[in-house]
Amino acid sequence: MYFDSNWAAIIPMANEEKDFADFIGEVTKVLNSLGSGKIYLVVDNASIDQTLELCQQQSTSDNRFCTIWAPENKNVVDAYVRGYKEAYANGHDFIIEMDAGLSHDPRALPMFLRVLNEGNECAFGSRFINGGSMSDSPFFRRMLSKTGTILSNVLLGTRMYDMTSGFQGFHASVVKELLDYQLLSKAHFYQTEVRYLLRKKRFAEIPIHYKAPSPSVSQRAIRNSIEVLLHYVLLRFTFNSKSL
Repeated sequence: MYFDSNWAAIIPMANEEKDFADFIGEVTKVLNSLGSGKIYLVVDNASIDQTLELCQQQSTSDNRFCTIWAPENKNVVDAYVRGYKEAYANGHDFIIEMDAGLSHDPRALPMFLRVLNEGNECAFGSRFINGGSMSDSPFFRRMLSKTGTILSNVLLGTRMYDMTSGFQGFHASVVKELLDYQLLSKAHFYQTEVRYLLRKKRFAEIPIHYKAPSPSVSQRAIRNSIEVLLHYVLLRFTFNSKSL
């Protein structure tokens, strides 16, 4: 399969030393198969192992990889945004975000590119449509994701099968709109906020397989999620709903 397109993937990398070789190996296979693509590895102070050094070595040995050292980041949303800024500035047509550590399967990247090539402005990964799944995920995480999707669709008026997944891709014009907008989320609700804001774009949901890396979600992340959700719910019911 060959995609004659200028695409990129941005991947926050934090404490990925253990699975680094396996993950990068799978990404490299996809790059070889597609014959195109640039990978931006975003590392910040959240990573305390040898991830930065490994990323830098990979970037030196394979110029399809670019390491972004971002010590100014305060949270994972900052990492995504920094990656988007770098990829957009370098003129990529399609930009995809995904998680490292094989939480997201790199082999799904061609599906995202195909959907974006077919005229969709956004491609959203979904664990809850036919062909998608969550594996190695504690019951709490599965229920949190499913409940979050149901609540978001009911309270925000969205109609997606998965409102909490982080595997997604966009045309550069959509990325520009996201960069120009001041996102409120600081943690897990980021993906829901993005999907809510882009609900009126042309989009398709893609089945993905997800492995949860951790059973825990911090109280701060939950609090931020509730605050941002209530903010958009209030706007919706005062007839000031937001969209990009």
